[in-house]
Amino acid sequence: MFETAELGRKIPKDEYAKQAQLVRADLLQAQMKLKDRAEFPLIIVLSGDDRVGLADSLTMLTEWMDARFLQVHALDRETDEERERPEYWRFWRILPPRGRAGVVFGSWYRATIQRGVRDGDAAHIDAACVRINAFEKELADDGALIVKLWYHLPKSERRKRLREMEKDQKLRRRVLREEKDILRLYDEGTKVVERVLRETSTGETPWTIVEGTDWRWRNLQTATVIRDELKRRLARKPPAKTKPPKRVRKNGRTILDTLDMTKTIERPAYEKQLVAHQDRLNGLMERLVKQRRSAILVFEGWDAAGKGGIIRRIVPALDARHYHVIPVSAPTDEERAHHSLWRFWRNVPSAGRVTIYDRSWYGRVLVERVEGFAAEHEWKRAYREINDFEEQLCDFGIILLKFWLHIDKAEQLRRFKEREHTSYKNFKITPEDWRNREKWDDYELAANEMLERTSTEFAPWHLLEARDKKYARIKALRLMVEAFEAALGKSGKSGR
Repeated sequence: MFETAELGRKIPKDEYAKQAQLVRADLLQAQMKLKDRAEFPLIIVLSGDDRVGLADSLTMLTEWMDARFLQVHALDRETDEERERPEYWRFWRILPPRGRAGVVFGSWYRATIQRGVRDGDAAHIDAACVRINAFEKELADDGALIVKLWYHLPKSERRKRLREMEKDQKLRRRVLREEKDILRLYDEGTKVVERVLRETSTGETPWTIVEGTDWRWRNLQTATVIRDELKRRLARKPPAKTKPPKRVRKNGRTILDTLDMTKTIERPAYEKQLVAHQDRLNGLMERLVKQRRSAILVFEGWDAAGKGGIIRRIVPALDARHYHVIPVSAPTDEERAHHSLWRFWRNVPSAGRVTIYDRSWYGRVLVERVEGFAAEHEWKRAYREINDFEEQLCDFGIILLKFWLHIDKAEQLRRFKEREHTSYKNFKITPEDWRNREKWDDYELAANEMLERTSTEFAPWHLLEARDKKYARIKALRLMVEAFEAALGKSGKSGR
């Protein structure tokens, strides 16, 4: 794989000066077009065994490109904040928005290769490559241009460089020791790198291997590859804007039709169970903090189904220092400039905290689908992306609970009218609520397909019969207590 990067290619000084001037001008011009059109982000991944070449190339890019529109992230060891969240949290939060370029130095390949060299765990390498490919595919499907450059230094050149470094009295001993370790593990490391590059060089995100023997050749190849890929993408026609979907008619019995909407609970039993569940949940919250676990609660459902009412019965049982309620509405300009999951990755809770969502990432396959804000290919691929996101959360140990609050069309109409005629509730009803109601069948179709395609063994949906608000609240609290006990361990002691 690395034979073509060990040819000892060089470029004369005069020729370099001439070509570099042209490439630099082209690259800068392409970057300005990227900024002005703001159709997609450019993600430049710099990795390799030539650490000097990596650092020099990064410096070159910051000089040749407009630094105002270039984000640079050098990823080293995980911080305490990063260790409290799933591995890819640190990568999602640094992604550049559409119209901007970002350079990732180290990237999501660093830990995989280091562990592969250290442990020789082939199964881990393969699993990590599957995760990498899924991550990059999500970004590429959303339009991101990912340019991956691997900087290779032949073994003979590394020996030569090490001898020169040993003569440098100012060089830190740590750097010298690391260079010796790289040379000692060179052959073994090369095998691991070849495997990783082979498994992650896809048609959408291929690798380019850059020879590091001559710095002029290295700089010119780096800039040329980025320029050519960027110009090629800019030459594409932007995708056509989506049109709102056609109205649908309900066809046959659905999952939601199977719910028994006559379920109720009497007021005395409701009040007794409410206190008992809140008391139990309070003790579980203490255990969650002590065990440094985190949880995410997702509430979806029809307008006026009672999501806010359930949340208001949950929060009294939680320590205000350790929970965060996020009401999700239309994305901001900053959020629209990123992948649809970006804003939710950013809010993954740290250890010992609970995040409660009043609506969530499922808007992609509900309101954005029905109203035509997301193209068909966007909301269809969202099922896979959502399942992958939730699997990463659960694999990390986050307690994820998803609730769908269901009412029928007649009950929604009754609640809408009640809101209109109640002074302290009429702020809840808007013209948009009435417009959405006209598309009941469309939303019901979308909701049923969402439940079918995203109710997984690791993150199943919990359906709440919500015609009786009291019944739905108690059922939600009971399911929460059961899930927390299963995850944290049972205890007979109350937290109050």
